[in-house]
Amino acid sequence: MTIYDILTLISAIGCALVAGLFFAFSVCVMRALGTLPSLHGIAAMQAINVVILNPVFLGVFVGTAAACAVVFGMSIVWWDTATTAGPLIGSLLYLIGSIVVTGRCNVPRNNALARVAPDSADGARLWMDYLGTWTFWNHVRTIASLLALVAFVLPRWLT
Repeated sequence: MTIYDILTLISAIGCALVAGLFFAFSVCVMRALGTLPSLHGIAAMQAINVVILNPVFLGVFVGTAAACAVVFGMSIVWWDTATTAGPLIGSLLYLIGSIVVTGRCNVPRNNALARVAPDSADGARLWMDYLGTWTFWNHVRTIASLLALVAFVLPRWLT
């Protein structure tokens, strides 16, 4: 097993873990928070946004991005359509669909939510938009991370 194989496996496992977390938010957590009065939903999401920034989550989320970046570079240097196309595509899907979307779409909404008082009218207005928009971009992240996983492992099954 080469370093490329090990990094591809690490990337695939990381994509699976991240996709699972995003999936849980899309189909359970955000729906549950949406059933609460805005005051409670905002307060809960504010707490989640603080707690999620822990070494385990960040290690997996950012560590997967680092592994994907290395796999992407190695795939270009050692280009062989049969063995490197899947990991190259998987890396791009994760880096763009998970990392970039998070930074450009979800984090700014989290930051805006962090600045409002849960019991304010501004908070309630923001919350209604947040539930739909943040969740939409979370669906994008979920699908991208899942497709990245498939791209990493499918070529192994086909050979």
